[in-house]
Formats: sequence, structure tokens, C-alpha cells
Amino acid sequence: MPNSQSERLTGVAYIPRWLGGVSCYITFGLGGLLSSLTVLPLLRFWPGTEQQRIKRVQNAVHIMFRGFVHMLTWAGVIKVTAVDTHRLAHAKGKVVIANHPTLVDVVVLISLMPNVGCIVKQGIWRNPFMRGVVACAGYIPNRGADLLLTDCKEVLDSGTNLIIFPEGTRTVLGTCINSFARGAANIALRTKTDLVPVVLRTNAPGLSKQEAWYEIPRRTIGMQVEVGETIKHIRYDAITGGDAKMARRLTRDLEDYFKTNLNNDETTQRN
Repeated sequence: MPNSQSERLTGVAYIPRWLGGVSCYITFGLGGLLSSLTVLPLLRFWPGTEQQRIKRVQNAVHIMFRGFVHMLTWAGVIKVTAVDTHRLAHAKGKVVIANHPTLVDVVVLISLMPNVGCIVKQGIWRNPFMRGVVACAGYIPNRGADLLLTDCKEVLDSGTNLIIFPEGTRTVLGTCINSFARGAANIALRTKTDLVPVVLRTNAPGLSKQEAWYEIPRRTIGMQVEVGETIKHIRYDAITGGDAKMARRLTRDLEDYFKTNLNNDETTQRN
């Protein structure tokens, strides 16, 4: 469970927190731009197979994101604890499903596992600070259902894990989770891939969809990353009624899994 809530900073006491948090984001953005022009292309085009080169870049991104999480911890923005992360360390070619309470969820997850990719919205591909990073790391652009499914299968077949947030966007403040879309279930079932559920618990509001990136939380957000047991896709293959019915069933089961886990934890109640 996340740690109990930290003190809420007000007045002058909040200024160092705000300066530290904003500095972290600026450093992250500039670091992403610089690395996409220097280190990542070098790793990407260093001799080796295509998969070896992509994995080198993914590992470099993993290290950079770990550094960013350490910076956020130092600044007092978040404090991450993790449970059963060996399940992520040993995962290979799995769909990693997580809820999405904060802006930094994908950064935290990638900081915990080097062998991972994700689906990136088109806006990120147009972002000069992040475009080079996601391109070199072999992340998947969201470019339509058929092409997306083909790209996901190629990534998963290579042994790379894939992070997906079924909520589609960050959880609305005051709610447990947003309704799950069927995209994650469709990808898992049609590529015949097992899933690893990851519950992200937070004990203070902040870094939500309703807040700008520079609205640094006045309380340190305690985030617990809890990795669940693998969910076998094969158990849904026996369901009659075709892909659509299986996807609806899996989506409902995933949503129930997260609701049950989050509702059982009183520290996830948002103030």
C-alpha cells in the first residue's frame, strides 16, 4: 500500500517543490531532445540486427526514465514503491495492462522494465522533444486498427513487452478508473498474447488529466506499483461467439480486476 499522505505544502514552503518539479520536466524534455540527436541514433545504427539495435535503444530509454523518476523523487513530486516487479523483469512478449492515474505512469513502468514498448499517439510523434526517442526505440504509432494490430504482433513476436492503458487517458479525478476500451483485449486475443496486470495505487491527487504539467502537486504522491499474476489469453479461446464476444468478456474481466483491487485499498480514495 502507498505510504500515508505527506504534508500539504502551502505558501513559501511550496516554492522549492514547484521549482524542483518544473526543473525536472524541463531537464527531461531537453534531455529527450539531446539524446534523440546524439546517443539514441548512435545506438540505433550501431552494428547488429534490427532487433538488437532496437533493444539497445529501449534499454537506454529505460535508464533515462529511471533517472527521471529519481529526479522526481528528489524533488518530492512522487515516491514509488513496487511489489512483485520480478514478474515484469521476467516477462517476455507480454501485454502489460495498467490503470492510468497520473502523467508519469508510463515513465514509471518503463523505468522498471527495459524490454518494453508502447503505443504512442500521433501528437508525440510530432513533439520535437520526444519524436526521436519514440522512433529510435521502435515504439508503435497509433495509425489505425489494422496497421496497429500488425505492428503490435511484430513487436510482441520479437519478445518485447507492450504497455497499454485500457482507460485510454488518465483517470478522472474522484473516480476509481475510467471505463475500459476493448483495444487492449483485441490486441491480446488476436496476437494470442498473455497479459500482465499492473495496478498503480496513489495516495494523493496530482498530475491528473485536469491539471497542467506545471501544476506540481503540493503533497508528495506515493505511488505503489503492484504487478499481478499473468492472465492467460488461452482461457478465452474456448468462449464461443467469435472475437468480439471474447474481447468484451476479457475487457469486462480486466475492468473488474482493477476495480476490485483499487476499491479494496482505502488509500486510493482521492481527496
